[in-house]
Amino acid sequence: MSDHSPSPDSEVIVARPPPRGELTPAAILASVIVAAIMGASYPYMVLKLGFGPNVSVVAAFFGFVVLKALSWKTYDRWQNNIVQTAGTSAAQTAFMCVLLAAFDMLRKSGVDVGFSLELTPLKSFLWLSVACTLGVLLAVPLRKHFIVDEKLPYADGIAAAETLVVLDPEKDATAAKKQLAIQATWALMIGLLLSGLVMLIREDAKVTDWLKEGWEPAASLTVAGLPLVAMGIGASYSLLSIGSGMLIGLRVDWSMILGGVLAWIVMPYFLITHGVEGAGGKVFTAKSSRTDVLFWVMWPATGMLVAGGLTALALKWRLLIETFTSLKTMKISGADFPLSWVAIGVGICTVLLCVVQYAMFDIPIWMTMVAILLSLPLMLVGLRVLGETSWGPISALSNMMQGLFAAVAPGHIAANMVASGTTGTIATSSEAIMQDYKTGHMIGSTPRAMTWAQLLAVPIGAACVSWIYPLLVKTYHLAGTSDPYCETHSCMSSPISRKWAGFATLLKQGVSALPSTALWALLIFSVLGVILTVLESRPKLRPFVPSPTGIGIGILVPFSVIATMFLGGLAGLGWKTADRRSYDKFMVPLASGFIAGEALVATIVALYFIAAG
Repeated sequence: MSDHSPSPDSEVIVARPPPRGELTPAAILASVIVAAIMGASYPYMVLKLGFGPNVSVVAAFFGFVVLKALSWKTYDRWQNNIVQTAGTSAAQTAFMCVLLAAFDMLRKSGVDVGFSLELTPLKSFLWLSVACTLGVLLAVPLRKHFIVDEKLPYADGIAAAETLVVLDPEKDATAAKKQLAIQATWALMIGLLLSGLVMLIREDAKVTDWLKEGWEPAASLTVAGLPLVAMGIGASYSLLSIGSGMLIGLRVDWSMILGGVLAWIVMPYFLITHGVEGAGGKVFTAKSSRTDVLFWVMWPATGMLVAGGLTALALKWRLLIETFTSLKTMKISGADFPLSWVAIGVGICTVLLCVVQYAMFDIPIWMTMVAILLSLPLMLVGLRVLGETSWGPISALSNMMQGLFAAVAPGHIAANMVASGTTGTIATSSEAIMQDYKTGHMIGSTPRAMTWAQLLAVPIGAACVSWIYPLLVKTYHLAGTSDPYCETHSCMSSPISRKWAGFATLLKQGVSALPSTALWALLIFSVLGVILTVLESRPKLRPFVPSPTGIGIGILVPFSVIATMFLGGLAGLGWKTADRRSYDKFMVPLASGFIAGEALVATIVALYFIAAG
């Protein structure tokens, strides 16, 4: 969702084989360490921010630090690429915390839709390990097509390659270039420490409430008699949000603020002054809670996100046709993971996934097979669009799968969630490995070694998210689950999960179950999502058109989070204007440190509270 995309002017930075083995003992050990770090910290980032920031660059910096500590004399970019590949794979697996959160939101929303499925850590681990491994394997044969033949940009892969080169300058490089690697790493570590310190202060029960909860200047302001502070208007003390705002760019930041103002100032005024009925026929008043408002505003947000995502996909129809028509010329090189191994692995994973979903979720085997088959076109579409636009359409495509499974198994909401989750998980895993393949292609890495790194990291990421997710929910709470704590605190929001669960509810109950005003809002914002997506597809108009994705996320994420991200965007713009040279050198590592520091400390704090409790 970032507007900061590197320019793919150079397809290959250096194309030569690594001087020594890539899968060295040091690289494997560092891969395990970094994969565990990224897998454990990523769920908090996703649930807090509402989207999954790319962490390839963060993983590369961590790989630099760990590899230097393990084998500083033999460190090189190719070993670090193995490490960042593992870190990216674990993070992408951990991204499926959005699905675990959607299950919880659906089960605890207070709306009876006949859904009672609860995922234990062991069930989550088995499910995600098998599905994500299948996604990695299915993407292997497509590397040459998308990376070598089509030469799709994959901007995040380019950014990772450029970072690896900066951290491993040529032996004949100038002293300034060598010093830059050290300075960039220090910027990351300083950001990491500062963000972690702020997180510790905020979570320390001894500090004053105003520091712990954040700055809320709207305490005495009201809208239609409703205190704005009750709607979460304010800003929070979070360098994670600051860093995210710096990375995604001011256009998306102000779009999110626009969504937040609509959701928590404009819409509450409309709901109260017009006596609108919400969920359960309850009329909105000045005493309505933030959860009451959330369960109404989620529908226009869902409409905008789904309609905007599908429209962006439809606008790329030529690219999609090219994908399917050009696959027949695809060939596999000797450096790739052998197709015979891919076939064996896919067969084993398919059988295991059928068994796991039948035994744990009571999903018929035929439905699992349908989900796997549907994941193939979903994966092809997602990889093409991601490569061209740096936007992964998996969320929108998963909603399409929800609609399809609603027709295949009408009224079976568990099948709707599990089957669409399976296709989304497989497709999401393929995105991670393709971006890593782009990085490897640019620096001359061996695709087979990178595939092994991906496969190694998948169960690590699955284990991290499966056991860390419930600890995060217990410590920081999850919005959209009728949790009283979220009435007075900024809880983890995960709008992707809210959309997933809300769409399943809509498909189960039908549009007639929605309050008429919410239905009209859904339709209006769906149309706006289509219009804004068409407008932003035009390069000349894009800088002046609000992002429909940003607006939708801004509606669902707590206002204090997006307000702080907006401040980060302003800070980034000011820095860029004042000193472009230092901005280009240090913005990405510093902002990455801000993001990783809070997420790591949040995970450690959650583990500490559980152990102490």
